[in-house]
Amino acid sequence: MTEHFTVARLLPWTTEDGKRCMLSTDDASGFLSRLADDFEAAQLAMGGGMVKEAFRVLDNPMSTHAEVRYLALRLSECLTDALRIAESRGLRLSVPDNDEDDGDDQSPTLPPEAEG
Repeated sequence: MTEHFTVARLLPWTTEDGKRCMLSTDDASGFLSRLADDFEAAQLAMGGGMVKEAFRVLDNPMSTHAEVRYLALRLSECLTDALRIAESRGLRLSVPDNDEDDGDDQSPTLPPEAEG
């Protein structure tokens, strides 16, 4: 008999008091999973739009303190969303079986240009 494990999915939204929301389902393509996928896509698109807006505001030497502050607040929200999405997706990556471990270290490495 094969055991079936369901990993809870970190959803891309929180409760009103900021607590994380998790989804536990056997159907990774079910309604709530698709809703979460669509919500993630919308959040990432909004983040991309905010990055464009950031360049516009920061390239303008006449931008007011209020504009820059508003921009920082929105960028912080978008970064929080993107980090939650990245964490959720990382948690859902498949973990390789330890039985196939041949002793080679397969940990990811940075390209030389990223090491600075």
